[in-house]
Amino acid sequence: MSAPTDVPQPPPGPEPSGPNRTVDLLLRVAAGLISVVAAVVTGGLELMFATLRVGGHLIGLSVLLAVLANLALSWFAYHGVGRKGAVALPAIVWFGLMVPAAGGTREGDYLLAGNNWVGMAMIIAGAMTFAVVGFKLVMSPPPSIR
Repeated sequence: MSAPTDVPQPPPGPEPSGPNRTVDLLLRVAAGLISVVAAVVTGGLELMFATLRVGGHLIGLSVLLAVLANLALSWFAYHGVGRKGAVALPAIVWFGLMVPAAGGTREGDYLLAGNNWVGMAMIIAGAMTFAVVGFKLVMSPPPSIR
């Protein structure tokens, strides 16, 4: 005896009314904005900690901070906005902050010097964190309605 392959799904719940839909939209937009602002703040903190030294040696605190903060930003953006693509909001802003920091200015000022292994590792680890989370979300099946 085999199990049935077509299990009937319950009908979706009622659509929210006008005011509820508006509040839902405003909350999703606010979550997106919060994730963008948080990406700027955490990116700035990571850049400040990239030059942190203990006993004259660079420590990798900003690398750990980049991974943990970017995981939290990704989770918040996805769950706050309710869309898989929302992970791109903090990712683009964070990466857009890191590129000029590593590139320098016309005057020769650098936020992340070429001999700072922590800064380069932070950029790689942070970008890979966003990439892995985004890939995992894209490859995950859509949630089933029960």
